[in-house]
Amino acid sequence: MPDPRFFTASGPFTAADLAERTGADLVGDAKLRIAAVAPLEAAGPEDLTFFDDPRYRDHVGLTRAGAIALRPKSRALAPHGAVLLLSDNPHRTFALAAAMLFPEPSLEPGIAAASHITKQARIGARCAIEPGVVVRDNAEIGEGCFLGSGASIGRGVVLGAGTRVGANASISHAVIGARVNIYPGARIGQDGFGFVPDAKGHVRVPQLGRVMIGDGCEIGANTTIDRGSGPDTVVGAGCWIDNLVHIGHNVQLGRGCIVAGLSGIAGSTVVGDFVAIGGQVGIAGHLRIGAGAQIAGGSGVIRDVGPGEKVGGYPAVPIRAWHRQTASIARLARAEAAGPAQEES
Repeated sequence: MPDPRFFTASGPFTAADLAERTGADLVGDAKLRIAAVAPLEAAGPEDLTFFDDPRYRDHVGLTRAGAIALRPKSRALAPHGAVLLLSDNPHRTFALAAAMLFPEPSLEPGIAAASHITKQARIGARCAIEPGVVVRDNAEIGEGCFLGSGASIGRGVVLGAGTRVGANASISHAVIGARVNIYPGARIGQDGFGFVPDAKGHVRVPQLGRVMIGDGCEIGANTTIDRGSGPDTVVGAGCWIDNLVHIGHNVQLGRGCIVAGLSGIAGSTVVGDFVAIGGQVGIAGHLRIGAGAQIAGGSGVIRDVGPGEKVGGYPAVPIRAWHRQTASIARLARAEAAGPAQEES
């Protein structure tokens, strides 16, 4: 059961309610009341759980969950009497049901007296602004936005309707779409790393671009997105960016990209639509990553990646070549370890 100090339950709901909300096919008692969600091994009779990873196959038959989201082909694994929510994507079913049972807290509109908002800033209706927020001249805050405590919104920044800015995030030189979630500590719109090397002292290149973020994006905690040097830095609609990611100046992310934590994309690289970038990936500057490409975690990308290509390794190569390299190194290591023992015998 999620800790009620932090998460407010809106249920219980019947299994039929959850099936209707998630689009899953219901098998079993439609009137079963579900109050919470839990992992397979911890779930109880009023909990929903899910199964979609073969590694947890042995846990399914032992779960005490009242309801299980799983694929139709896996229904025989479920214990007798459990209610089943069948779909081709059980994790999605579980996520939609969990959001129904534990929805995001509704905003309580109002502007805290301890915030500082200049007279030239424009604040939309039904915004919630917490103590310590600073909103500077000519900023435009859309209807229904949330600004967490200590957030800083710079001069001229635009936030679309329903955008949420977490505590202590700072935003400058940015135009941000609707329904964007910016998590605590994010830094958006600061100077990019632009300078001219000089033995007499490096010379800063003025960063005169913006950050443009499309609708429906997620920007993780402590992620940094530098503004462009002249061209804009662009994050396409529907991108999901994890915590502790760095996006350099002039980078362009297409629609629906996923960037996992601790990754960095150097300046002026263009990333196509629906690219998936694993954790701790480094991508050099001025490259082109084609639409639908996938980059394995821990990789170092120093060349262009074609549309739909899967790469991995350091430096990154086509994924099958990387696996062959890894296997070859493992064989060499085993041979080297076995060599001295054979000589002694």
